[in-house]
Amino acid sequence: MSGYRGVRAAVLGASGFIGRWVARKLSDAGAQPYLVVRNRSGIQGEVIEADLLDTSALADLYRRIRPSITFNLAGYGVDASERDEALAYRINVELPRAICEAAATARDASWPGQLVIHTGSAAEYGQADGALPEDGPAFPTTLYGKSKLAGTHAVTESCRALGVPGITARLFTVYGPGEHTGRLLPSLIEASITSHPLDLTAGLPRRDFTYVEDISEGLLRLGLVAGHGEPVVNLATGRLTEVREFVKTAAGILGIPPANLKFGAIPARPGEMEHDPVALDRLRRLLDWIPTVTIAEGVRKTLEISVLRRIELGLDYGH
Repeated sequence: MSGYRGVRAAVLGASGFIGRWVARKLSDAGAQPYLVVRNRSGIQGEVIEADLLDTSALADLYRRIRPSITFNLAGYGVDASERDEALAYRINVELPRAICEAAATARDASWPGQLVIHTGSAAEYGQADGALPEDGPAFPTTLYGKSKLAGTHAVTESCRALGVPGITARLFTVYGPGEHTGRLLPSLIEASITSHPLDLTAGLPRRDFTYVEDISEGLLRLGLVAGHGEPVVNLATGRLTEVREFVKTAAGILGIPPANLKFGAIPARPGEMEHDPVALDRLRRLLDWIPTVTIAEGVRKTLEISVLRRIELGLDYGH
């Protein structure tokens, strides 16, 4: 994307799954990314260690690096162990508001795109049904969903009050290289290496599985949208697939015997979302683009990168 050549871009949460991909995409596009993390371990590039909860330090940081655009990938609550309510609201609500305020003070008048790209979550919709239009009802049921929805509102309100162009991109089921251990695809890859049976739920819910490289591509494209655009945009494929079918597709590519897939061995989580294919009218209108990588393509890409990574580390892949 030539629009990012030489652009100073801050990536908060750059050590995370999606943050690493966004940082890589920015570098490939010729941008000058500043990777803002709480811990620099394992991160390469222009890394800045910062306490993201210290709003005065955040403001000082923005005055120093003066980014033209910020990608906020920092979040709390996806992992089952993250259940501190106060911390969830500090990271998912107060931090995004502080980012908008800091971005406004360090604004680059020559930059025509968005100042803030904030990542939201499908969990914000909760028990809403239908196609989940961005301005439709939202009934989050989890701490993560409730705090992320409050964060989306904080970004929208702050951007409006400060005159800052900003977009919240609501993400759905993102998968691919770099996912945390214990999530579905990493568990399947591990099962293909060990040949051990894998306990699974019945896998009946339908999800919009979106490959992480498509997500990072979409976030960068949204950053180039001129003006205020839309305050909230769904970023997904518009295709729903049963979790069970995702597992079967991945298992076929990974060479996992069907007998090793123990569907129904784990109870389904209460309050699973049920909805129609995700509404993407805003995404198409803003970008004339939607994510296109199929599940089979995404799993193959993930496997290729995983194999290369294990070779680099001197590990036996097992195939």
